Amino acid sequence: ETKTFADSLEGALHLRIHQQEILAELGMLALHGTPSPELIERTAALTAEGMEAEFCQVLEYLSVQKGFLVRAGVGWDASIIGTVLPGTDLSSPAGFALRNGEPVISNHLQIEDSFQIPDLLLRYGIRRAINVIIQGDQNPYGVLEVDSRTEGEFTKHDLAFLKGAANLLGLAIERQRFECDRDAAVELQELLMQELNHRIKNNLQLVTGILRLQSTRAESPELRDQLEEASNRISTVARVHERLHKTRRIRTIDLGAFVTELCGDLDQVTTNCEVLVDAPEGMEIATDRAISVALLANELITNAAKHAYSNEDIRQIWVSLKAGEEETFELSVRDEGKGLPLAFDPQFDHGLGMQLIRAFTKQLNGDLRFMGRAPGTEFVLVAPKAYLAAPIA
Repeated sequence: ETKTFADSLEGALHLRIHQQEILAELGMLALHGTPSPELIERTAALTAEGMEAEFCQVLEYLSVQKGFLVRAGVGWDASIIGTVLPGTDLSSPAGFALRNGEPVISNHLQIEDSFQIPDLLLRYGIRRAINVIIQGDQNPYGVLEVDSRTEGEFTKHDLAFLKGAANLLGLAIERQRFECDRDAAVELQELLMQELNHRIKNNLQLVTGILRLQSTRAESPELRDQLEEASNRISTVARVHERLHKTRRIRTIDLGAFVTELCGDLDQVTTNCEVLVDAPEGMEIATDRAISVALLANELITNAAKHAYSNEDIRQIWVSLKAGEEETFELSVRDEGKGLPLAFDPQFDHGLGMQLIRAFTKQLNGDLRFMGRAPGTEFVLVAPKAYLAAPIA
């Protein structure tokens, strides 16, 4: 029973995280100025994927024809795309959403008495649908609709994801409409970034809250610990994301300042453990590499805080960053604890923490070394400052 519960929770967690990855991808496509037709098609495809649904439509409202133009879709016959559908009156779910400016969730269309089910949905055997507004500058652009033939229910978490995708698409379309006006384009890009970061932050907090709530209800101590660790890791991702957003820099970041801020956060959340950091500013690194460095450092620091010291010890962890040879950097995490077992080998340790550390090291094309101290242990990451392509298993 515990395994079934854990598997179900893991599946739900993977889905929510995948939805945030999709929102991040849509946000980057929008920020890079992807043309509207391509962006609309990608939104339809990725939204259906994120909702695990068979059908999706991006419907543009045509005020003159009083209908919806199917701009893009997933699951429908090719002849449906580009056609104008009736149904902007209050009798249809999409029309109701458009007229009232509120999302519509219909989980039981076969017994729905609030709406007249459109012929298209009846023809395809749709059982449930969810519609959200794609907002324009002043008036709605249209509706983003996801449909499914399967039984089940769209939830408030699905609604939050769908609204995030619709908001990103709406903002991107408006940004391209006003791209000739540089000031307007800059303002819309800022709104787009704020919306993207707001959605990601809120949903990461939601996932963290779900895990913590489930950990309090788990009967197995082992499962409780695993859920707490997962919650803490996602909290770290949220903190890293927030730090990056505050810098307002996209491509590069000062790694020294970034590591110092991260260690300051960990110093507050690690129990009875002081994190001492020496990371001079001025070392520029690509943002995506900085994220991997931060997550790797988080694993090394939290592992040391958790395992290096016994309860009565004064706990201190030293973190240092410096430039290495041939355009590399060196990140060191050291403790003065009881040391590692003699047979310890980081390449073959099966703990989740070490597996993540190995994965982040590989992403960075780096080399991770460890050595015993008297007392304690030191881990040293040596990696190139610039990205070097390498296959990731």
